[in-house]
Amino acid sequence: MTLLQITWDVSPVLFSLGPLSVRWYGLFWALSFYLGYEMISRMFKKEGVPVAQADRLLIYIALGSIIGARLGHCFFYDFTYFINNPIEIFKIWQGGLASHGGAIGILIALYLYQRKPGNKSFVWLLDRLVIPISLGAFFIRMGNLMNSEIYGYETTLPWGFIFVSAGETVAKHPTQFYEGIPYLLLFVALGWLYLKKRDKLRPAFLLSLFAIVMFTVRFLVEFVKLDQSAFEAGMVLNMGQLLSLPILIAGIIVMILIMHRPLVQEKLPKK
Repeated sequence: MTLLQITWDVSPVLFSLGPLSVRWYGLFWALSFYLGYEMISRMFKKEGVPVAQADRLLIYIALGSIIGARLGHCFFYDFTYFINNPIEIFKIWQGGLASHGGAIGILIALYLYQRKPGNKSFVWLLDRLVIPISLGAFFIRMGNLMNSEIYGYETTLPWGFIFVSAGETVAKHPTQFYEGIPYLLLFVALGWLYLKKRDKLRPAFLLSLFAIVMFTVRFLVEFVKLDQSAFEAGMVLNMGQLLSLPILIAGIIVMILIMHRPLVQEKLPKK
């Protein structure tokens, strides 16, 4: 390390036991689900929702996020290759997950989960889920850091990283931190609002705040991030930005709409 660069040469493998290797990225994914489950279980208990529903919700969210993230990568970033080699879609261990696809997968999974009578509404669930999702987004970007992937253009800034294991010899923007740190702060802010102001918040407030902050950060960081696919070269806005814009705009619209509606809190359905 010098005053003008940070040499980053960390192994993506946490430890190995014979042929089995545990990677930092996988650990962070698992930690996201574990902590997310713990948070949602406590929220359900606090608000009188049967905790058993959290177990089923975890399965829906896990499947939705992983399947969605994988399909998002395949179809948003390398459609031609995967449509011609569909069996490669299933080789998730080779890498290739897209956060926008994961978001879509979670929304679909949550819709399917919520259809069962007696469950809380779609918006009620999302207002709570965005809290652990923000923390999960931070962990995933830290996993990208450990993998020395998804970083930015060359920089002379003192916090630039030389990603040695990725074959880099000059410092690059550590965009994993540029995204990860705001996501962590968003988690803290959403958690504080839930704990301290929950009864005074309009439905969809936490959801729309999450969408605005999360995807504003994603949109801006993409300007210094290397393209993830060759087809993005020369694009005014890359794929990450094009996918972020609709969610960001939707978040702003929802925020404006709910601020003009009376405060109505959802009650637990009577048995």
